[in-house]
Amino acid sequence: MRPADSRSPTRGTHRAALFRRPTLPEAPRRLARRSPPPSKAGQRASHAKAGGHDDTVAFETKVAMAKAMVRRAIADRIPFGWVTADAAYGYSKGWRFELEQADIFHVMATTRHDTVVTRWAIDHPVHDLFPGLPRQKWKRRTCGAGSHGRRIFDWSRVEVRPWHREDRRHWVLARRGVSRPEEISYYIAYCPADTTLDELIRIAGSRWAVEECFQTAKQECGLDDYQVRRYSGWHRHMTLAMAAHACLTVLRARQLDTEKAETDPPSSSISASRKSGA
Repeated sequence: MRPADSRSPTRGTHRAALFRRPTLPEAPRRLARRSPPPSKAGQRASHAKAGGHDDTVAFETKVAMAKAMVRRAIADRIPFGWVTADAAYGYSKGWRFELEQADIFHVMATTRHDTVVTRWAIDHPVHDLFPGLPRQKWKRRTCGAGSHGRRIFDWSRVEVRPWHREDRRHWVLARRGVSRPEEISYYIAYCPADTTLDELIRIAGSRWAVEECFQTAKQECGLDDYQVRRYSGWHRHMTLAMAAHACLTVLRARQLDTEKAETDPPSSSISASRKSGA
């Protein structure tokens, strides 16, 4: 999940939207989006009408929109194994609890001020879990490629909520900068008991995959090239750009499949050549 903000060059109005992208290897790399009307109570009536919102478009927080998008993915039977999001969403204990109740595995970024249940306290600050860890508990790993190369950090994890299901685990992950060890980010994870640290790191790093979609959609489909004053105009532009992005994604995938089929020799010929060589 990732929020995107954009500013209209004509009037300086601010638009915010929430985008969802699947990261399965076989999943189409396209975006799904939702956008709320203005949030401040004093602005809702005047700005909503001026921006093209009607009474059927109710205000929702970003966390509420994220919940709705995941619920819809479940209802539509879209296959996914994990949910990951940045701290704006991961800090919501209510959403984490909802995902856990549905037995949906997740790695959610959170703030250093978040608290968890441990053997020692009911509200244990996450940033207090890691200062005393020995050096060997920290593992240097990459969590994927970025615009400036591989994202390499030092990672560690501490188990929390020990009194739970035997086949599930709760972890707090810490991601520490290599050159700036004072910069530490935190994640809350709910996962199967046999999930490795490397797997949790991979899931945490997959959140940046949506950045790839933003870049390609902007460069190829003009996702951010609009000058609108009303919500309906913005909504139409984003929908058209995303539809074009989805179409190009499908065409690109088909082209890659065709090229692979042309370059890979048939399995029968490989078997025949092996027999003749024998």
